[in-house]
Amino acid sequence: MKKTVCMATYNGEKFVVRQLESVLKQLEMEDELIIIDDRSSDNTVQTIKEQFGERVKVHVNDTNLGAIKSFEKAISHVKGDIVFLCDQDDVWEDEKVETVMKAFKEENADLVVHDAVVVDGNLDVINPSWNDYNRNNINQGILGNILKNAYTGAFMAFKKELLSDILPFPQSIEMHDQWIALVSMLKKKKIVFIDKKLMKYVRHGGNVTGMKKRSLYVQLKGRIGTISALLGNRR
Repeated sequence: MKKTVCMATYNGEKFVVRQLESVLKQLEMEDELIIIDDRSSDNTVQTIKEQFGERVKVHVNDTNLGAIKSFEKAISHVKGDIVFLCDQDDVWEDEKVETVMKAFKEENADLVVHDAVVVDGNLDVINPSWNDYNRNNINQGILGNILKNAYTGAFMAFKKELLSDILPFPQSIEMHDQWIALVSMLKKKKIVFIDKKLMKYVRHGGNVTGMKKRSLYVQLKGRIGTISALLGNRR
């Protein structure tokens, strides 16, 4: 099965080479790595092109679209059978791709998610488990994941067949990873959780996603928007 890795970048020149090196060494030549850059103001794009050339497909947004729309754009370009989502800051463990692909082949998964070690920008361990650190409950169902999303995009991979169900991303959703997981549950797709730490998940305060505290009003508005989008997806 051909694999596509989708990454969204924004001012990531400090970490992106380290991450791409950890990813590319696990891919075959027929696999693809697609990057959507959200108009970085640093040397992210130049650095990627200089280091990796045509091995990586880089598209630069005409205007700043944000993480959700950038990932949507990356996913819309996918040609592979299996789609991996990837953040610019992290480091993949050497066995990540092999372990995830095994779940697709042996367990007939539609969506695979795994755990990760939480580290800082220097890769020093903050917590040995993201699911423990973030108090995630992967088995909490649709309602539970609307209230508190337990799925992190950087830990997810899914079959290309899901694209027709998840795209385009509705304007009202809170995050793309939550949306992909919720739609998979709604459509009764087979979700497999791998209880292994297959990544170093970097939390350094400058991450594009996952660091900002939101007001109660914003949280409530987001949840209502997600529910509305799910109701519209029941077809």
